[in-house]
Amino acid sequence: MDSPQNLDAFRQDMQQWEAITLRGGLAVLPELQEAFITASSEPIERLYTPLNNPDHDYLVDLGFPGQYPYTRGIHPSLYRSRLWTMRMFAGFGTAEETNQRFKYLLEQGQTGLSIAFDLPTLMGYDTDSPEALGEFGKCGVAVSSLKDMEILLKDIPLDKVSTSMTINSPAAVIWAMYIAAAEKQGVRSDQLRGTIQNDILKEYIAQKEFIFPPEPSMRLVVDTIEFGSLHVPQWNPISISGYHIREAGSTASQELAFTLADGMEYVRWALQRGVDIDEFAPRLSFFFNAHNDFFEEIAKYRAARRIWAREMRHTFGAKNPRSWLMRFHAQTAGVTLTAQQPENNIVRVAIQALAAVLGGTQSLHTNSMDEALALPSEQAVTIALRTQQIIAEESGVVNTVDPLGGSYFLEAQTNRIEAQAYEYFRRIEMLGGVLPAIEKGFFQTEISDAAYRYQREIDEGRRRIVGVNAYADNKPVAISILEMDPQGYERQRDRLEQVRAQRDPGRVGQALDRLRLACQGAENTMPFLLDAVRAYATLGEMIGVMREVFQVYHESNWI
Repeated sequence: MDSPQNLDAFRQDMQQWEAITLRGGLAVLPELQEAFITASSEPIERLYTPLNNPDHDYLVDLGFPGQYPYTRGIHPSLYRSRLWTMRMFAGFGTAEETNQRFKYLLEQGQTGLSIAFDLPTLMGYDTDSPEALGEFGKCGVAVSSLKDMEILLKDIPLDKVSTSMTINSPAAVIWAMYIAAAEKQGVRSDQLRGTIQNDILKEYIAQKEFIFPPEPSMRLVVDTIEFGSLHVPQWNPISISGYHIREAGSTASQELAFTLADGMEYVRWALQRGVDIDEFAPRLSFFFNAHNDFFEEIAKYRAARRIWAREMRHTFGAKNPRSWLMRFHAQTAGVTLTAQQPENNIVRVAIQALAAVLGGTQSLHTNSMDEALALPSEQAVTIALRTQQIIAEESGVVNTVDPLGGSYFLEAQTNRIEAQAYEYFRRIEMLGGVLPAIEKGFFQTEISDAAYRYQREIDEGRRRIVGVNAYADNKPVAISILEMDPQGYERQRDRLEQVRAQRDPGRVGQALDRLRLACQGAENTMPFLLDAVRAYATLGEMIGVMREVFQVYHESNWI
C-alpha cells in the first residue's frame, strides 16, 4: 500500500503528465471517441494508476494463490500442476448419435463430458408426449428413460470420466438415471464424478425452464444436496449458474451478484434442512459466462472468489477452508455469436476463452463458430476444442499463476464489480430475499433494462459488432451445417414403446405410488426416484407425479 505522501507526489507527477505530455499528444492525435465503456456500459478511464486503488493492501485484497481470500486463484500452482477440464457441451438427436459425438470428442483430447438435453427433456416430457411434438433432439439429446441413458453412456467409463449435465427442473430425475446407468456398468455411486446444473432459481430469473413453484423446486434441490453428501461424495449436486443470466442480457456485475445471491439462498435452505455446511459446501460449484470484454470478465471471476470466500467464512461460519473455495466452470458467450460471417466467431471464442483461463477457471467449454445457425458440426466443434488446446499448449499463459494480478486497471475493475455486487445484495435483502425478489420481478426487470441498453447501443452504432453493424457484407454463409438422422425420432419413439411393453407394470406403479407419497411428505425424494428409474418409469411419468403433488408454476404478471 502506497503511503499518502507517495500518492500525493504521484498525483502531482500525473497532473504534470496530463498538462504537458497528454495534452500535446491529443492535439496531434485525438482519441477515437468521446467515451470508452465496457461490455456492461461502465465507463473506462484513460489510464489506471495507484490512485485508482489508494487503499490497496496486498495480503487483504489479493493474498497468495491457494490462500484466503483466493482472489488470485484457489490452487497455489494452478495450471502449472493441472490444466482446466476441457468439457465441450454436446448433445443432439438420439442417444446413439450423441454417444458417437462423445467418443469422438474424447478421442480428440476432451477431458470431460458435458450433456445437453433437448427441450422436451428439459421440461420433463417424454419424446412421444403431445407437448413435445416438433422439438425432438433440436437443442440436445432426448432422454426419456433409463434405457436412453444407458445408450447415451455406452462404452464410456463412468468411474474415469467426469460428466456435467445441464438440466434443472427435472435434474433429480436425470441424475437418478445417471446413477442407475452407472450401476449397470458396475460403477458405485461413490466413484462418480461430475456436476448436475440443478439451479432452479436462475430459471425463474432468466432461462424460464421451470416446472414447479419455487418452494417445492428448492426442496428438490436440497434433496439432491443432502443425498449427494451422503452417497455421491465426489459429485457436485448443483452448478449455480450466472451463464444464463448473462445470456439473457445482464451486465457482468448483475451476473455475479444474482448468481452469488442464488448460491447463498441454496446454502440457507440446506442449513435449514440440517445439513452441516462443511459437509455440502465443498461440493457447491458455479458456472459463469465468458463474454467479450476481456478485462471485465477476468475481474468478475476474481471478485467472485473473494466475495464467496468472505461470505462462506464470515457470514455462514464454514470452518473447512474447502468450503470457502469457489470452483467454477466457464463457457464462452453464446449470445455474442453472429450468424453473419460465422468464421469471426472463432476469434471471439478464443478471446473469451483466454479471459476465462486468465481468470482461473477450473473447467471450460468453448462455443463453436456455427452455433448461431445450428447445433455444432464436427468440424466446428473440433476447432472450438483446438482453441482450448492451443491456449493450454502454445500461448504460455499457463506458465505462471494469475499473470495479470496487480494490474492497476484489473484491480480497479475487480473492486468496482465487487462493490456493485454488494449493492445488489443490499437491494435484494431490502425486498425480503431472493424468492420475494423473484416474485416482484426485480431480477427480471434489471436484466431486461440492461439488455435493452446494450441493444440500443448497437442499433445507434455506439457499440460496433464486426460483421453486423461494422464491416458487414451480403455474402451467403458457406459453412457446413450439422444434419441429424432423419429417422431418429421414429427410432426414439419405438424404443420408448418397447420400454413400456417390456417392463413390469406392477413394479412401475408401486414405485410411482411411493414417489407420490414421498413428494406429499417430507422424505428425501432421491431414493424413491432411483427406485422408479430402476423400474424403467419414464421421465414424463415421474415428473407427472410431481406435477400432481407440487402443481405447475406460472410467472406473475410483474411487468
